Amino acid sequence: MALVSAWLRIPFWQRVLAGFALGALAGWLMGPLAAQWFEPLGDVYVNLIKMIAIPLVLFAVINAVGALHGQKSIAALAGRTFAWFALTAVLAVCVGLAVGWIVKPGLGVGALQVATDYTPKQVPGPLDVLFNIVPQNPFRALSATTAAKTADGTSVIVPSNGTILQVIFFAALIGFAFVKLGEKTAGLRKLAGEANAMMIQVTRFVLEFTPVGTFGLIAGLVGAYGFGKLLPLGNFVVALFIACIVQIVIVYGSLLLAHGLNPWKFFRGAAPAMQVGFVASSSFGALPVSLRSVVGNHGVDKDYAAFAVPLGASIKMDGCGAIYPALAAVFIAQYSGIEMGPGTYVTIALASVLGSFGTAGVPGTAVIMATVVLSAAGLPLEAIGYLYAIDRILDMMRTMTNVTGQMLVPVLVAKETGLLDRTVYDGPARDFALEDASEPA
Repeated sequence: MALVSAWLRIPFWQRVLAGFALGALAGWLMGPLAAQWFEPLGDVYVNLIKMIAIPLVLFAVINAVGALHGQKSIAALAGRTFAWFALTAVLAVCVGLAVGWIVKPGLGVGALQVATDYTPKQVPGPLDVLFNIVPQNPFRALSATTAAKTADGTSVIVPSNGTILQVIFFAALIGFAFVKLGEKTAGLRKLAGEANAMMIQVTRFVLEFTPVGTFGLIAGLVGAYGFGKLLPLGNFVVALFIACIVQIVIVYGSLLLAHGLNPWKFFRGAAPAMQVGFVASSSFGALPVSLRSVVGNHGVDKDYAAFAVPLGASIKMDGCGAIYPALAAVFIAQYSGIEMGPGTYVTIALASVLGSFGTAGVPGTAVIMATVVLSAAGLPLEAIGYLYAIDRILDMMRTMTNVTGQMLVPVLVAKETGLLDRTVYDGPARDFALEDASEPA
């Protein structure tokens, strides 16, 4: 027991960093065996955080919408939130294009082969995505599964990451019903609040597994990839990491400074969720940590955060939906020897920003978005298969950028609307240890 207590006294970020370093070392020393032995630890961790995400979002959104002061307040906050989603996405596209133009990752690359497991993605139409937000069966949406067809035409139920918007929609309707019915639903509102507090505690339990999950995911990744797959596309990997760092440090940092907020305090408070996003490569998986960070470390009003953070995890994809498609388009144009004029760059920018909203909740967002952008720019679609072989490496940095942007926008909007507690924001960052039994302020 003393050993457990000593472990929990170590700051959360240091435990996660230790898991990352030890996982990389194990993967390097053991090679492919590391994936066989340790990757299951990472898979269990990802399953755990996905397990809690749906019920956490359901009760948090019901509780938040039921507590907000009327539909007009919600609409105003939603409009401001969407505006910042769009603006930061435009800036992310510009960063991706600029880094691609400066670094030129597509020049000097030898002959590439399409990844053997790459299959072209079918891009859903805007109306398909819009209609899919309304669940035919809310209980199926809550189970995070969807119907699919096998090769022989048999209908099966498979896991889906595209149901989070359906859960938000259904939960918001329940919250609006609470507002409309007033005191008639006082007991149900209290129950929703208690269920929300329960899920926050369950989240604390699951987050303690993060260092072990990080070890398993990184060990499996390093062991499976090695350096052979990275060398031919090393310039693209470097370019993507540079672009994401510029977006996080310079763009996001500048926006925080413009709002009178200390960027270091934001990144310090966001670090736990950024770490989970990096190692798990899932905005959906990082959602529970993002929500706790925004409320407990940044001081955003918990009712607004319960609405904005899950929404951002579904449609706010600066890494996957803006930087990566723009940079991939530049890379493929350079590799293929295709000249791009100003009109093509504008087309890429528009397709990236609009497409990121249009593919909300669709699994494989980065590849889908790259397909949309390449189609709009008239570039060869099959060339995206060159990058698919290293997609897991790229997805780590892309997702960390997504998660950071998903936390940034609620902080900016909360500052503009008086929903930010500066005492919490400027105070010490809270850890996620088990002994912290109080609900985030």
